[in-house]
Amino acid sequence: MHEQRQGKKALVIADVQNDFCPSGALAVPGGDRIVPVVNRYIRLFRSAGLPVYITRDWHPPVTIHFKEFGGAWPPHCVMGTKGAEFHPDLEVPGEAVVLSKGDTPNADNYSAFDGHDEKGRRLEKVLEDDGVAEIYVGGLATDYCVRQTALDAIGKGFRVTVLLDAVKGVDLEPGDSERALKEIMEKGAGSTDIDGVDIQGG
Repeated sequence: MHEQRQGKKALVIADVQNDFCPSGALAVPGGDRIVPVVNRYIRLFRSAGLPVYITRDWHPPVTIHFKEFGGAWPPHCVMGTKGAEFHPDLEVPGEAVVLSKGDTPNADNYSAFDGHDEKGRRLEKVLEDDGVAEIYVGGLATDYCVRQTALDAIGKGFRVTVLLDAVKGVDLEPGDSERALKEIMEKGAGSTDIDGVDIQGG
């Protein structure tokens, strides 16, 4: 466990992509419903001058992540396809850092911390370079990418707050999302929603 970091707050939004929204290849039930509130968080953080990081699954056509090659999932978010694009209503700021993950054939890469920016920097390095100590996490899906991102962040000494109105889960097993949130909170994360979020002093 790292010592608690000092620094500013930032927003991390996971995988709001077409394939994870209704009619996509791996749809999260109601996944598109979080888009308007995610946009509100993005505007809030940008107006406060705080960084915004947005992750995307960016898989090669052949990867151990897909069922055909021994993984758990049908093909989704294949790099360069429409399914891998961000949801059309997601407001991606020009200055947001986009992190790609899962772009090697031999890894699952659920966590945003597995992602890298266009310069090849991993998320931890990007956060350190930007002086970030606390992240607010939203996106898809609660029980996979959001969960793993939050747990990795806590393990690396970042403070974490989950945005309860900006996440949706897959729930392959009923209750997976609820269990994921409980696990994250037990490890020390906080939670909030758009009416309660306080990013002052970040």
